[in-house]
Amino acid sequence: MKAVLPAPARALLESRLPAGLEVAWFATPTEAAAGIADADIAWVDMQPTRLVAEAVRAGGPNLRWVSTIYAGLDAFPLDWLRERGIMVTNGVGINAIAVAEYAVMGVLAAAKRFDEVVRAQGRREWLADAPGKVELFETKALVVGYGAIGRLIGDRLAAFGVEVTGVTRSGADGTLTPDRWRDLLPSFDWVILAAPSTTETKAMIGASELARFKPGAWLVNIARGDMIEEAALLAALRSGAIGGAFLDPTNPEPLPADHPLWAAPNCMLTMHLSGRSQTRMFARAGELFLSNLDAFRAGRPMRNVADLGRGY
Repeated sequence: MKAVLPAPARALLESRLPAGLEVAWFATPTEAAAGIADADIAWVDMQPTRLVAEAVRAGGPNLRWVSTIYAGLDAFPLDWLRERGIMVTNGVGINAIAVAEYAVMGVLAAAKRFDEVVRAQGRREWLADAPGKVELFETKALVVGYGAIGRLIGDRLAAFGVEVTGVTRSGADGTLTPDRWRDLLPSFDWVILAAPSTTETKAMIGASELARFKPGAWLVNIARGDMIEEAALLAALRSGAIGGAFLDPTNPEPLPADHPLWAAPNCMLTMHLSGRSQTRMFARAGELFLSNLDAFRAGRPMRNVADLGRGY
């Protein structure tokens, strides 16, 4: 049995790999493509993520399992994988705490307009009054995508006294189903996107949704940039129809220097840093891979097996 694995994980994994497993450690896209050609197992995460799809497509007939640190699978050739019966395990939970904390930071920064405070410091201007005066206590948040990350966001906001409503596909545990949340948008002060990227979630926030926002409500996105219609968001920000937007991901990434979102009013951009705002990601990913490798070899159920039809 052969695996192709990332060279940066070698120190974490090598001493704990089972005897008899042949490993090709890659450090470049060329090495990843070469290693996966005859591999049974592949962990070929790279940046930019288009390199992941290119490497996966180089997989040969032996390939049975692809492991990834990413929670979202939008970078992967899902149809190609599904046609070949290749299993994918994702990284749900690896970055959940860091991303949830980032989302809460976005809500707090918007409530207190901390972006304006930072700008004033840059100008060496002593503000006479607070630019943001919203208390989180007794406000209402809608978290679209109440999974591993969404629930952590909800727990943390609840500690501030925020009333949290989640959205899930099933509507379990008091959450809303995808057909219900739009009608309730006028009720919420914070609309937080934490859903996986699928065909159903692309452009889920457009002109009609933004028009239903409560005056002063903020949009917080820690999911994927393509979930928001850019032109509609820019129009809402420029007109003041919504309070503002805190955007961790954007579409495209990196955002070009001349892109209008950089200068949009009441908009904070954080360069998709939420998942990187911690130091334990690779260690957690390594532990998950080793646990799944043991289960894979023993024929036991594995963790985080993705539904390739749904895309997560």
